[in-house]
Amino acid sequence: MTETFHAIRVSKSDAGQKTDFVDITLADLMEGDVTVAVDYSTVNYKDGLALTGSAPIIRSFPLIPGIDFAGTVETSSHAGFKPGDKVVLNGYGVGEGHHGGYAQKARVKGDWLVKLPANISTAHAMAIGTAGYTAMLCVLALEHEGVTPDKGDVLVTGAAGGVGSVAIALLAKLGYRVIASTGRASEADYLKGLGAADIIDRNELSAPGRPLGKERWAGAVDAVGSHTLANVLSMTRYGGAVAACGLAQGLDLPASVAPFILRGITLCGIDSVMAPMAKREKAWARLAKDLDLAKLDAMTSRATLKDVPQLGQDILAGKVRGRVVVDVNA
Repeated sequence: MTETFHAIRVSKSDAGQKTDFVDITLADLMEGDVTVAVDYSTVNYKDGLALTGSAPIIRSFPLIPGIDFAGTVETSSHAGFKPGDKVVLNGYGVGEGHHGGYAQKARVKGDWLVKLPANISTAHAMAIGTAGYTAMLCVLALEHEGVTPDKGDVLVTGAAGGVGSVAIALLAKLGYRVIASTGRASEADYLKGLGAADIIDRNELSAPGRPLGKERWAGAVDAVGSHTLANVLSMTRYGGAVAACGLAQGLDLPASVAPFILRGITLCGIDSVMAPMAKREKAWARLAKDLDLAKLDAMTSRATLKDVPQLGQDILAGKVRGRVVVDVNA
């Protein structure tokens, strides 16, 4: 008898997008040279957009969503992987145009996989997920631009979300003084527990502002975009840098050239989906070294596949704190 396994499948018709829980077989998966027994997935902001159909994230229907997964290699014809290897996948269009992580098995190209560092379990890998891996890419970008702890404060916007939570924990451990911007005042203790020194209300940054404001921080990690990013840039100190990785407020950037030509600010665009493998491996190696796993646990909740559709709605509504690990086998 052909083995079946559980998955979430999104389909689309004239009536709109529909999400179902299905049992499928390996024959239902797409092409790839590595088959992975998935242990865990997670729910990122992009997953919320895909699950709800709020943005055209899914490009091919029907599709198993989930842009992340971590698990154990079952079979491989790829020279870089063998059965038993612990691996993680982030991006590469998985969960968008290729079946993703919301299933108990996945078949993908080995070129998309990263071997997990020895001290990061598959559960911790998904507590990190694309959000945490993106946060690390942001920190690497700030370091590359010379934003060191002695240069001044670093701002993190969308602080209670996944990218923000991991960014705070990373920056604090690396010795930065972190300012956290959030719309959730009730999360102040949570954010300070992760390492934030100061909390500011996101309303200070979310409305239209001046081309140049008072210099307040040496660098920033921004997951919000729109007016927030424009204001963050306007208040960045001379020679500072801002790593931009998200669009929670919007895709637009209603800013001026003033911060760039008068203060020499650098705006670093952070793409996690198609980042080169060398950059991915560096990010995961640094996560293994610089992320306090106790803080990661403190920002993480657990869920099952059955919880995922609701979580997709919740993350878009700003109701998900930190990170969620989805046990696809529970």
